Amino acid sequence: MSSIRWFVLPLALVACAGTVSPSAAKTLAIGQPAPLRETSLKNVDGKDVTLASVSGEKGTLVIFMCNHCPWVKMWSSRIAAIGNQAQSAGIGVVGVNSNDPSAFPEDAYEEMVTRAKELDLHFPYVVDATSDLARAFGATRTPEAFLFNAKGKLVYHGTIDDNARDEGAVSQPWLREAVEAVAAGHAVKVSETKALGCSVKLREKSET
Repeated sequence: MSSIRWFVLPLALVACAGTVSPSAAKTLAIGQPAPLRETSLKNVDGKDVTLASVSGEKGTLVIFMCNHCPWVKMWSSRIAAIGNQAQSAGIGVVGVNSNDPSAFPEDAYEEMVTRAKELDLHFPYVVDATSDLARAFGATRTPEAFLFNAKGKLVYHGTIDDNARDEGAVSQPWLREAVEAVAAGHAVKVSETKALGCSVKLREKSET
């Protein structure tokens, strides 16, 4: 697994990286298909989509993200650019917010609608209303990317690149390179990196 270059972080970011919810499942392994492909998720346009419905001919990119996390904010323009690029290249893309807005009101649906417009997202940004999708993927951070190839197999999992703070200092653009490889039908050189960001604020599991 490739290592991420560490740099001095404000205390707010260190606290945000925090501990991972103990209710998170084991992370989806490389080579596995996406779970819960038919689960309905509300998009910022008010319509429901599924992972199956947003899948692209060349692959699918699922990015767990949110509004409040400082790490997502630092990477947000790159997430938008990579996602929009992937979408135009035949890879289906969806941003997923699994956070409980009662923990962070900035992660509420109305704020998602605003953020999607600000970032000019060309792909769905959806609510994981039960946090079950995050649990099924074993997603523990925001942002955290899962890229599937044309055969529906996971070929990249992890972070965006090796420098959240300074785009100009990035030397390892892992997600962008993985997207470009999948779009071209090539193998991904680096299949897994350490996801770095805020812990996913999972909703309480329903006792049914």
